[in-house]
Amino acid sequence: MFENIIPHDYLYAILIIIGSVICAKIFYFTLKQYVAKITAKTKTTMDDELLETCHKPIYFGIMLIGGYYALNYLRILAPYKASIETLFVVAGVGLSAWTLIKIIDTFVMHHTTKDKTSRAQKTVFLSLKGLINIFIYVIAIFIILSYFKVEITPLLASLGVAGLAVALALQSTLANYFAGLYISSDRSIKIGDYIELENGLKGHVEKIGWRSTQVRTLPNNLVIIPNAKLSEMIVTNYSDPTEELSFSVNCGVGYDSDLEKVEKITISVAKKMLKSIDGGVETYEPLMRFKNFGDSNIEFSIILRVKEFVKQYKMKHEFIKALTKEFRKNKIEIAFPCLNIYNRK
Repeated sequence: MFENIIPHDYLYAILIIIGSVICAKIFYFTLKQYVAKITAKTKTTMDDELLETCHKPIYFGIMLIGGYYALNYLRILAPYKASIETLFVVAGVGLSAWTLIKIIDTFVMHHTTKDKTSRAQKTVFLSLKGLINIFIYVIAIFIILSYFKVEITPLLASLGVAGLAVALALQSTLANYFAGLYISSDRSIKIGDYIELENGLKGHVEKIGWRSTQVRTLPNNLVIIPNAKLSEMIVTNYSDPTEELSFSVNCGVGYDSDLEKVEKITISVAKKMLKSIDGGVETYEPLMRFKNFGDSNIEFSIILRVKEFVKQYKMKHEFIKALTKEFRKNKIEIAFPCLNIYNRK
């Protein structure tokens, strides 16, 4: 009956399109109602996010396949069969590339939105995402060109020469970029760390960018260091593996001093400072050691500990004041350099 109203090929095409729509709807419903409930029970949200990302591309993929077979049944389009096939191949490659890019974007967003992810790690993930997306686009274009029987070997050679020229022109920029990726991924230097470079520069790491790293010194000056140079330097990180830091204060007392008394007073003052000064490690037991018989005094050092590098300056300042006061109170001489001359007759 329908053949008298609708031509045979048109009828089949319509049925295929309706069937593909129904299949796509069923697949979409199954993912939403059943698969989503299974992934919701897992500990990670990664599978839920990937499922949400993939259901639309799969839906469009089923529709695309249905459209291809439906058009192939139309006799009126038989002369254009090659063109239709080409159109759907391009659409299929494009859909595949788009789906892959969405999956990578979902993976990156999942990791960059975590609270535990540092700014350095986010920079690495986003940079790699951009490079991978470009690579996917290039591969998709090459697949399409190869389908059109375009000789891609000369094109690759041309791109290689062009890429070499660009790489030479941007050699410094690229070196800084990849060095920045290495610094960020290696995590030997992180935002907020207090570092010292081999040239003596000290400061807090304020930013690790794609071209340079910014270090803010204690006088509040911002020093910008190219990543390529920073990656080749010897760096002392005072914040890794822990921010707690021990430092020593050197002193000396006269030769007529009671050394037992000197040690007792020094340890007592050190303990008091560690508990009263902000940044001191209260539980740390200060360590004192006599070192040398100097030219005019007996030299010793006392080791203290603070919670972070910059706290040592305040601690040292207050400790020297308090120790000097206690030594004077107990009539212990902090000898200054002197020279005794003996006249032999």
